[in-house]
Amino acid sequence: MRYLVRDRIFGIGEDYWIEDEHGRRVFLVDGKALRLRETFELKDRSGQVLVTIRKKMLSLRDTMQIERDGRPLATIRKKRLSLIRNHYRVELVDGTELDVGGKILDREFTVEHEGELLAHISRKWFSIRDAYAVNVVREEADPALLIATAVCVIRMAEHHEEG
Repeated sequence: MRYLVRDRIFGIGEDYWIEDEHGRRVFLVDGKALRLRETFELKDRSGQVLVTIRKKMLSLRDTMQIERDGRPLATIRKKRLSLIRNHYRVELVDGTELDVGGKILDREFTVEHEGELLAHISRKWFSIRDAYAVNVVREEADPALLIATAVCVIRMAEHHEEG
């Protein structure tokens, strides 16, 4: 299933609907204003919070955390020793690790688990400017987690490029 995510939406205090490939509203991104750190909530159509994305404030290297039901679900960091410039590791609380690599700033990258493709992120599938698709390849994969992962690594890559 492909999900359309607009690039310029993730500003503090901004809300935006993520649509599926059929144009149906599936997830609401709720950017929380007046917070000390970047915070976004990904909600379903009924308004229930599926995951919360937060930038960790006190960390030696750029880190973002994804929470579910107020508890940590995953931590995302740029890989330290990687031959690939844009390579990130997602550590789930259950010990599972996901690898994210590719051209993050170009919105052409993948999310994998033990070499198996979970999602492909690309601008090529939509003609809408400033948008990209998160194509969730595995049926049993968690779309909210994979969309949140894509959002996090893009934000982290942009901050790294700026700084």
